Amino acid sequence: MDGREQEVALDLAESPLGWLARRKGKDGRPLIDPVQALAGERLRADFTRAQLTPRVTTDWSANGSGGGAGREGFNDAVLAAKCRVDRAVAAVGPELSGVLLDVCCFLKGLESVESERGWPLRTAKVVLALALDRLAAHYGLASAARGRAHAPSRAWRAPPGEPE
Repeated sequence: MDGREQEVALDLAESPLGWLARRKGKDGRPLIDPVQALAGERLRADFTRAQLTPRVTTDWSANGSGGGAGREGFNDAVLAAKCRVDRAVAAVGPELSGVLLDVCCFLKGLESVESERGWPLRTAKVVLALALDRLAAHYGLASAARGRAHAPSRAWRAPPGEPE
């Protein structure tokens, strides 16, 4: 790492969200909305940038045999991404964040999530949809543009003519 922010390449073909976005339900609509898929992939990108993905190989640079610095040298971009993930997970809530992380970040299929948790069939799809809705709301994403009057307040100011 040289301190610069890195681009994270995401392949929707490998993501369970990509599969859900391409798949149609009985009513002909996608199983998840494009906004839900966008929110989930945004979380996944931050999760990857934060280097939270589990290692599948050994890091030999930390034992002194190589010239690397190990993982102690996290840069600001990694720490900022971790903060964004933490805020997103907190906004979704503890009851929904587990399935969100399993599907979006660890790329587990819905059947796998259901069997691990002992849930009935098709339960994970419903819980994931609720979690993605909360995540999209946290990111300020909506299916339709509603205009400035409906945007959440980012700052407060006194009305004109009143002292601040």
